[in-house]
Amino acid sequence: MMRLAGVFASGLVFALGLGISGMTNPAKIVAFLDVAGSWDPSLALVMVGAIGAYSSLYRLVRRNAAPLFDESFSVPDRRDIDARLLGGAALFGVGWGLGGFCPGPAIVALVSGVPAVFVFVASMLVGMAAFALLDAPTPASEPTTAAGSGIDG
Repeated sequence: MMRLAGVFASGLVFALGLGISGMTNPAKIVAFLDVAGSWDPSLALVMVGAIGAYSSLYRLVRRNAAPLFDESFSVPDRRDIDARLLGGAALFGVGWGLGGFCPGPAIVALVSGVPAVFVFVASMLVGMAAFALLDAPTPASEPTTAAGSGIDG
């Protein structure tokens, strides 16, 4: 029960931060990405603040043997940069630029009731399901483990 309460509290704080910072507003995202036009740098300040908070707390938290509500830390062990990573990053960037959303803010923006948000989230879920189907290991291939893949599952 404590773990569930911790997850809920973390999600709530994250959602409030996304809403307060304007990251759930696609117009603000597109204005941030429009560096040749009417650029809105306020999102850069949000990013710098988030990176600063994360980087300062990461080292402190990692001194513990385990997180508060789990048995071990979930840290990817892969460090290589391959075509799959670059392709995924490019696809994410294009989607972010065209839609003005990334997954977290889009889910938070569902409470707005705006139809475009529902279309984006539905499309995102279809894309995730398609990836899961296409990426499923075939019987002839060796299964990969979460520890070796850099993905927790």
